[in-house]
Amino acid sequence: MLKTMQNQWFSNIRGDLLAGIVVALALVPEAIAFSIIAGVDPKVGLYASFCIAVIISFTGGRPGMISAATGAMALLMVTLVKDYGLEYLLAATLLTGVLQIVAGYLKLGDLMRFVSRSVVTGFVNALAILIFMAQLPELTNVTWHVYAMTAAGLGIIYLFPYVPIIGKVLPSPLICIISLTIVAILFNIDIRNVGDMGQLPDTLPIFLWPDVPLNLETLTIILPYSVGLAVVGLLESMMTATIVDDLTDTESDKNRECKGQGIANIGSGLLGGMAGCAMIGQSVINVKSGGRTRLSTFSAGIFLLVMIMVLDEWLQQIPMAALVAVMIMVSIGTFSWDSLRKMRKHPLSTNIVMVTTVVVVVATHNLAIGVGVGVLLAAMFFANKIGHFMHVSSTINDAGTERQYHVTGQVFFSSADKFVASFDFKEAVDKVVIDLTRAHFWDITAVGALDRVVLKFRRDGAEVEVLGLNEASATIVDRFGVHDKPGAADEIMGGH
Repeated sequence: MLKTMQNQWFSNIRGDLLAGIVVALALVPEAIAFSIIAGVDPKVGLYASFCIAVIISFTGGRPGMISAATGAMALLMVTLVKDYGLEYLLAATLLTGVLQIVAGYLKLGDLMRFVSRSVVTGFVNALAILIFMAQLPELTNVTWHVYAMTAAGLGIIYLFPYVPIIGKVLPSPLICIISLTIVAILFNIDIRNVGDMGQLPDTLPIFLWPDVPLNLETLTIILPYSVGLAVVGLLESMMTATIVDDLTDTESDKNRECKGQGIANIGSGLLGGMAGCAMIGQSVINVKSGGRTRLSTFSAGIFLLVMIMVLDEWLQQIPMAALVAVMIMVSIGTFSWDSLRKMRKHPLSTNIVMVTTVVVVVATHNLAIGVGVGVLLAAMFFANKIGHFMHVSSTINDAGTERQYHVTGQVFFSSADKFVASFDFKEAVDKVVIDLTRAHFWDITAVGALDRVVLKFRRDGAEVEVLGLNEASATIVDRFGVHDKPGAADEIMGGH
């Protein structure tokens, strides 16, 4: 117990605290921006980011991952806030948390194993593109000072690590933010800063039960939104956890993460915050800044609260150009450049799945749709590939009266037609033996194909023997097959 706590909380104190400061600084403008997207006061996003980060540090299944208010979730809230107001959003946030906890107990986090590597790569690349695109408004119709500050920020981020001693100690994104803020203040450079994005809160969050009627009508209103928020939140969190797993060469508990996200969202809703989930951008910032344990996530939430309560005047003076530079660094670091270099080596199907996932996510700005399309495509390609591995060969006895068919491979919905087409029903033989020793039947489509083959041969007067079924195949054939049951010929062949 103590060893686990040491590893997950106090094994990297300096790196975690410094990373927490960087993440907290980057969370401020994002939380405000996401609040504006959702149509609520900036403090709703800031309170949510603080609450979720602190709670998930205790309840989550992925140490070092940052969860807070996110743009993907904010986009789903727009209509609810516009039509019904903030109180219904808070109620929907609570229900979202409940649904995510249920998902955790149902072990839906295990479904991540069905998401192929090409879909994850597409998801990562799409997010990198979206992160970069989100910075473009800050670089459009602005003075040359903004471009100069952004370029200087990128220079600091990528060159500071080469400075002897301190370059390895202090995270370069933090140095970037501090340096550009000092320059902007000293030279009184008139550029957009954090304070221009909205008013920061000046009070601590308080317990706030949503002021909505507790009846079926309210449930009818918030349930569709809560389901959408829960699905997108868990999907983004699971994908982000997978990415952080790869970055840190460690494993995470996906089902615990589902429950943790739910508890964090309930906490956020009760303290006046909106629903949130894991943030790939901030998680990458955290990891690249040296954050590894739960302390980094906890400190990010605490530093965020301290900053907006104590250092609000200073925070408001941080130039957006500094944060744009940090986010551009994140987008560059997030994008899987290796996936482009290896496109010639990878199978065409892998490239199609990856590119399609990127295109759909970027076009719709909806992670769930993009990943869903990617998973569907990957499943179709897999089924088609496995279907080609089914082969039927045959031999005939010296007298020419008995034909023996040998089936090898997987028989299921994709290969069922090929299975049927592999038999010669016009050949005049007295007996047909179908050897399934090296085959496996997976579904009722495969069983139906076997029924058709057996009954077609019997209709033409041949004796049919089926042998070699393994236990699993025999079970499904006995349960759903009809070729050995009375009236089977009329049932199967009647329409042919």
